[in-house]
Amino acid sequence: MLKRTLAVLATVTLLSLTACSGDDTDDSKKSGKETKAACTYTPEGQSAKDGIKAPPSEPSRTGKVSVTIKSTVGDIPLTLDADKAPCTVNSFVSLAEQDFYDDTACPRLGYAPGFAILQCGDPTGTTAGGPGYRFDDELSGDETYPKGTIAMANSGEDTNGSQFFLVFDDSGFQPDYTVFGTIDEAGVARLLEVGKAGDDGSNPAGGGAPNTPVTLTDVVVSD
Repeated sequence: MLKRTLAVLATVTLLSLTACSGDDTDDSKKSGKETKAACTYTPEGQSAKDGIKAPPSEPSRTGKVSVTIKSTVGDIPLTLDADKAPCTVNSFVSLAEQDFYDDTACPRLGYAPGFAILQCGDPTGTTAGGPGYRFDDELSGDETYPKGTIAMANSGEDTNGSQFFLVFDDSGFQPDYTVFGTIDEAGVARLLEVGKAGDDGSNPAGGGAPNTPVTLTDVVVSD
């Protein structure tokens, strides 16, 4: 869930679960050999959809990964950065390929100065559901959230799971949310139209259910 404080720039805490980490071992550093980072996905709670498995610990993708979110408001094309956030992209791709996101309503919209997001990725539609595991943040501390960013939602440090947020106007969050890709211009334009329609104000931390409902019908990962 995304929590908003009253500040010049919005400070948001989003609900989601993600975790992954890995460093070269001392031996590999001494030998000069590079070791691929391994991702750790820690079981937590029950998956919001039956039959969902945690991703493999070794990321399956590198470089740029093309993804299309198909939704009731049109296609939202993404470019994921598997080099910058390998464990996050690994999880997102795995969930997409398991149809975790199919027929899932996006439960939260925010559209105010410094706070312009659509939060998705919870099949329960409550901002409380996840995939049954969590993984660590992938942060540099220099993260920013301009228009066209896709980032992980969380409920605190190293609590990533399945929920993510799509930024459709420059937003001023603290660098607490893993950035793992970008949204193309056509997708941003569709999200902005949803934002302009407003929300029901039901979330005490800011925003609420979008007045224009958005449901993800499929998430397609290009080969």
